[in-house]
Amino acid sequence: MRVLILGGTGDAATLATQVSLLPGVTVINSLAGRTLQPSAPVGMVRVGGFGGADGLVAYLQEQRIDLLIDATHPFAAQISWNAAAAATTINVPHLLLVRPEWQKVPGDRWLEIDTVEAAAQAIPTTAQRIFLTIGRQQLAPFAPLTDRWFLMRSIDPPAPDLTLPPGTLLLDRGPFTLEGEGALLKKYGIDTIVSKNSGGDATYAKVVAARELGLPIVMVQRPAMPQCDRVTNVASAVAWVKQRL
Repeated sequence: MRVLILGGTGDAATLATQVSLLPGVTVINSLAGRTLQPSAPVGMVRVGGFGGADGLVAYLQEQRIDLLIDATHPFAAQISWNAAAAATTINVPHLLLVRPEWQKVPGDRWLEIDTVEAAAQAIPTTAQRIFLTIGRQQLAPFAPLTDRWFLMRSIDPPAPDLTLPPGTLLLDRGPFTLEGEGALLKKYGIDTIVSKNSGGDATYAKVVAARELGLPIVMVQRPAMPQCDRVTNVASAVAWVKQRL
């Protein structure tokens, strides 16, 4: 059985390791190539896009893929829609592995916003030192806010031609600790955070730190995802594969 995992997340790498241990299973990992030094998953790896749903259909047929698992980032909506369309077109069993969203709890000061562009417009006028934890590809909407200061954290540096807001770029990779996140917020005098609701444990410490410090978070909500078989953890995804062996 040949399993294609659309990856790029820690869950995808863990899933590839566990599925590769199943007898008679070959794992192929597909990475978008947006992270310069991704964590290397177990199994064969391809890097780059497919050319839309039609290109993915062609790849699934050429590689004789038996199962398709979408374990991409919750905000990588386009590939998820393409995967659902391609799997339906040629009737390949398809699973979406997506970790649960963070849930607002007492003490959280969230302003929930639909898009990153809207988040740039929704930053309170009182906010002066803002922590952007939205990745490197969507910093441009904040560039017009030249009267503010931004701490921008990403795994890799942004493209050289990308217009950035004023501030400091911090290159770092999670998981992050509560102690470390609290110290970071204090060191830079952060008064507001902009984050995507990515879910998972690796970056949740910033949410807890903000809660403890009483800081507001402009929280970008997840895009709509296709309706399909769906699980929220690696163990359930492995069980899904086993049922189809």
